[in-house]
Amino acid sequence: MFVSNVCVWAPPADDLSASPKLEWTQPIFRRRLSQLTKMTVQVARDLFEGSSIDKNTKIVFVSFRGELEREFKVNQTLIQDDQILPAAFSLSVFNAAAAQATIALGLKGGYNCVFPSGSNFTDGFLAAAAPVLAGTEESVVLIYADENVPDYYKEFLQGPNQPLAFAALLSSQKKGDALELNLDNIPRTPQEFINAFKK
Repeated sequence: MFVSNVCVWAPPADDLSASPKLEWTQPIFRRRLSQLTKMTVQVARDLFEGSSIDKNTKIVFVSFRGELEREFKVNQTLIQDDQILPAAFSLSVFNAAAAQATIALGLKGGYNCVFPSGSNFTDGFLAAAAPVLAGTEESVVLIYADENVPDYYKEFLQGPNQPLAFAALLSSQKKGDALELNLDNIPRTPQEFINAFKK
């Protein structure tokens, strides 16, 4: 298994709620997006636009929490008003970030979304790598993203509150300056993965 083209976006430590500006998209598109989705769109663009990776390459999106803040607001609205707006609901589902990235970039390879239990990055990585390891895909694009945890959830947070997104190409063959991953020593956290493979 080889890893290449790692692209990362994270907000500054003094403003964990900051998001990529996405100035290359239409205002009507980007203004509706959460931090999670904006980060996902940004790293996907950085990967595809900064390389010759085929836009038909399959994507696997991994997140520990998904659209946490938007889901809370949708549930809050449902409790208070006994109804929700379809647009708000559609952007709160777990696959919203991956879907918006494919729309923004015209990606056609399809995507899967993985929620690894217990915030176990190794399980998420293996799920993403499975098509390559099984020989059904030569390459897949792994995208990981988690947004800033809202204040009302922080007492339940296990581990650091570290909003972060990255995209990387996982391949069965060495391409360019790809680094080989030892499957017996898969990074345990997203940050460990970045530290190991970001050049």
